[in-house]
Amino acid sequence: MDTRRDDEEEAAAPLLAAPAPRSHAADVHVLSAAFVCLFSAYSAAQNLQSTVNDEGDLGTVSMGVLYTSFTLFAVAASPVVRWLGASRALVIGTSGYLLFILANLVPTWYTMVPASLYLGFTASIIWVGQGTYLTSAALSHARDNNLPDGPTLGSFNGEFWGVFASTQVIGNLISLALLRNGKDGGSVTGKNLLFVVFLGCMIIGIVLMCLLSKRDEKRDNASTHSSFGSMLKYIVAPLKDRRMILLIPLIAYSGLQQAFVWAVFTKSIVTPVLGISGVGGAMAIYGASDVVCSLVAGRFTSGLHSATFIVSVGAIVQAVVLFWLLLFYSPMEGLLGAAIPLFIGALWGVGDGVLNTQLSALLGLLFEDVKEAAFAQLKVWQSGAIAVIFFLSPSITLQAMLILMATSLVISFGLFLLLTLVVEKPSSIRA
Repeated sequence: MDTRRDDEEEAAAPLLAAPAPRSHAADVHVLSAAFVCLFSAYSAAQNLQSTVNDEGDLGTVSMGVLYTSFTLFAVAASPVVRWLGASRALVIGTSGYLLFILANLVPTWYTMVPASLYLGFTASIIWVGQGTYLTSAALSHARDNNLPDGPTLGSFNGEFWGVFASTQVIGNLISLALLRNGKDGGSVTGKNLLFVVFLGCMIIGIVLMCLLSKRDEKRDNASTHSSFGSMLKYIVAPLKDRRMILLIPLIAYSGLQQAFVWAVFTKSIVTPVLGISGVGGAMAIYGASDVVCSLVAGRFTSGLHSATFIVSVGAIVQAVVLFWLLLFYSPMEGLLGAAIPLFIGALWGVGDGVLNTQLSALLGLLFEDVKEAAFAQLKVWQSGAIAVIFFLSPSITLQAMLILMATSLVISFGLFLLLTLVVEKPSSIRA
């Protein structure tokens, strides 16, 4: 009897010793922390491109090259992510951001442009991987715990985008602390130290990304890539869906409004009043507003109708800002003049937080079967719109840019409202 009991205990020992698998929510925590480290550095560096690398418009041209590259590579990113797996794609995607920060330590046409081209490729991989990984974690968590898909996706996206938005706070506070306006008012000091600190943030983020659990979904990837034709069919599948066609203008606007704050707001509204060193403070306030709105919007997301209301709030806020800048704004001196760019940044963060959470949640709900392709479409149109702003900003006036933004907002929001009428069947979205 004792021998039999010992055998049973030995057989059970490996089961008792095996570590419990990490929860889906814990994976999202790790993913969010990794993105915070990576993008605290990258986002702040991006915000400064139009000001610290302004000789020959090197910064804005480099960003235009980056997002053009991003657009082109994002078209084919979905089959790459399916082949690599989302977790491996996330790790590979970090390499471009590291190289971009290194290039900023020696900013020339021979360093910045190649680094921007490569970052466009890796950015397409990391962002399609992010959307795929987060959606997979959310849906798995919902099904394992008998929860509805919609609120779970909203909650997971709200957490990720809320934490991600803090990168604008963290990175720009670091920028604010280390950069100083030069005596001539046009140059800055502390730039190299700033990018060395950003390099350290990147390394920590890469380490965290390597700790993510693998997510092997039950599907036959080989059949998806059995021919070039089948791969192409998978890539364009979302474009055959009228829901995606109606959503694309809002996706494009989300890119326009992001690039507007990075390239136009920082250069034409913040810098004339607060100087280059003030960019960090204004963008930190923008990021703080983004954090709060992302978390709140994610918490209240349950499906298309709730998303419609939330997007409406964000669209109205950004429309008010655009029309006020277009019709009434002029730089002012004194305390009030310094406060206005900060207030604009806070309001603009509301719209960005809303769009990020709602677009990601809706893509996960509406296109669950082709989510890699859907998130690839998100990045194609978003990054293409961002490239347009970076290429246009050096050559058109602030007034013309504001008219472009306001027109784009009205058209994209109108088509999004039409989407709510098209999607009427409960079966279109999981409750």
